[in-house]
Amino acid sequence: MKTLALAVPGAIFGAVMVLGVATAVSVRDPGVAFSAVATSPHTPQIVDRQGKPLSRTYQSSWNHDDRLSLRELPESLVAAFVHAEDRRFYAHRGVDWQARAAALLQNVRAGRVVRGASTITEQVVRMLHPRPRRLWSRWLEGWEAMQLERHVSKTAILEFYLNQVPYAANRRGVVQAARTYFGRHIATLDDLQMQALAVLVRAPSRFDPRRGSSRALLARVEALRASLGQPSPADWDLQLAEPQPLVEAGHFIRTLRGRLVDGDGVRAIRSTLDGGLQQAVNGLLRRRLDTLSAYDVANGAVLVADHQTREVLAWSVAAAAGSHIDAVTSRRQPGSALKPFLYALALERGWQADTLIDDLPERTPVGDGLHTFRNYSGDHHGAVTLRQALGSSLNIPAVRTAEHVGVGALLQRLRAAGLASLELEAEHYGVGLALGAGEVTLEELVGAYGALANGGVYAPLRLTRERPGQSVRVFTPEAASLIADVLADRQARSLEFGADNVLALPRRTAVKTGTSTDHRDAWCLAFDDRYVVGAWFGNLDRRPTRGLSGARGPALLVRSVLAELNRHRQPQPLWLSPRLAWVDGEYRLPAPRADSAPAVTSQPSPTLVKPSAGLLMAVDPRLPLQAQAVEFLAEDVPQDGEVIWRVDEVVLPERGSRVLWSLARGNHRLLAAVRYADGRLQNFADVHFEVR
Repeated sequence: MKTLALAVPGAIFGAVMVLGVATAVSVRDPGVAFSAVATSPHTPQIVDRQGKPLSRTYQSSWNHDDRLSLRELPESLVAAFVHAEDRRFYAHRGVDWQARAAALLQNVRAGRVVRGASTITEQVVRMLHPRPRRLWSRWLEGWEAMQLERHVSKTAILEFYLNQVPYAANRRGVVQAARTYFGRHIATLDDLQMQALAVLVRAPSRFDPRRGSSRALLARVEALRASLGQPSPADWDLQLAEPQPLVEAGHFIRTLRGRLVDGDGVRAIRSTLDGGLQQAVNGLLRRRLDTLSAYDVANGAVLVADHQTREVLAWSVAAAAGSHIDAVTSRRQPGSALKPFLYALALERGWQADTLIDDLPERTPVGDGLHTFRNYSGDHHGAVTLRQALGSSLNIPAVRTAEHVGVGALLQRLRAAGLASLELEAEHYGVGLALGAGEVTLEELVGAYGALANGGVYAPLRLTRERPGQSVRVFTPEAASLIADVLADRQARSLEFGADNVLALPRRTAVKTGTSTDHRDAWCLAFDDRYVVGAWFGNLDRRPTRGLSGARGPALLVRSVLAELNRHRQPQPLWLSPRLAWVDGEYRLPAPRADSAPAVTSQPSPTLVKPSAGLLMAVDPRLPLQAQAVEFLAEDVPQDGEVIWRVDEVVLPERGSRVLWSLARGNHRLLAAVRYADGRLQNFADVHFEVR
């Protein structure tokens, strides 16, 4: 034993001498790498409308998303890590020589490595400069740890460690670990769970409770509590959470990040996306494409929005793995999907739903020859009403209508409705614009159909919960609501589609399909009283499909998405302008005003100011609960509208833009809408908040 006692200090002295000779060629400055990681820009986390993460990835070498400052972490968590990993952290200067000597002695006695003595600073160095696990690398880590502590504070080192310490499944840092193991934010863990995180870092795979029994982990936690002087409960459970699959929303995230002006310093960006709906739509899209393999169609996209608030709820893209081509924002030929806007313009010019249009063979000069227009079926139906022409998506009446209203006027109105991709002059498109000449995006089409659904008022779709963009009136309320009525009329489709077809939804819903030249693009757009859904099928490499049409391809998918949206609500009838008159079995518009042609005017959009989504409020225990209230505040409420407030499905009697609601403990849902003088109801807020 005396020989061993003399050998240990000698070994230490010899190792230190050798290390001193070799530092010039072996040691790297850890301060540079530390600074690069610690000061790297924080990547704002993209979360869904309920605050659940969308953009998290665990493939990066470092944790850039889930970092907290040391003062934001629970004190008991920090204390547990320091006690478990480096009890003399605040006393040593990077290396705990006392712990090293004790570990060396214990390992020599055991004849194998049974204990390490790495300080937290040395573990940080190991993260920055990974090396093979040899005795020599341990001494190099010690030397670099001492260098690091000369230039970096203990607080910064400990903060770095807690944010970057590796766990199983590529998770880094205690915030990610808390979410992975317990499904909760780090600040909400109890002492036992925090201590479990401190134990897990020793051997994340061996102690992982999901790989088998949690007995080994519990035993280590009990040992840690004993060393802290804390008794363990007789019967306790870590309350592990099932791992939650990440929401697949990569294309949405890339688009949103590309449109953000500045996210520096923002920890999380709350998007409008509904994570649960996004996952459901992803599955519906994949399954529908799988059933269409005979049509040689590989790609598709679905966009879902609340047309009253303009918030995007789902943004699903089916593309090749790793492809960054976003079918929602890619320009494609819309086919017949533009016809509703053409006929809305014609209605504003004095036509009615029962105006007769000839559906006879039509030839138009194109270059040095003549182009013959045909309907999809190849049949001609003679004189048809506007309702029949739009409902059955007849091509020849659409060409005649475009000649009547003028291609220039149609192009101007389409651009006002958000179809900005139509950048060329009217002469380039010609009357073919009515049939889908030119290219637009699914995002633009959904926004434009949202304007029809919302009484003719257009505003850009929103990807975040920030203030909405400026809205403009692009069609009169009468023209927009009558077009919606036609698109929901199954009898109007009977000439080409038959009365019973995939477009005949169980509830009265406005639906329109589109198919481009050579079947390269198949579309379906639909809206009810609350939601607008758009779907596109095709091949992103632009090769044609094998005869896929909008009715055969995306229409059934749109039906499924609408069913998912309305699973827990009862849709209301489509809004119909009270100015429409029912005459001889048809709705008729009032005579057009002389100044109605431009029909593009700005108006404000109502906005919820208070409370913010996800707000957490605490009651004051010193005051009676009935004497405490929270303010609900809305801005930009139109003069001809009143605010309808609804909390947990209960409508409040107050109708002002500012009301006080008596506090009640629990989780609550607030809905706000504006009821206009003409009877229209426009929802503009749907937020959750909690009172504790």
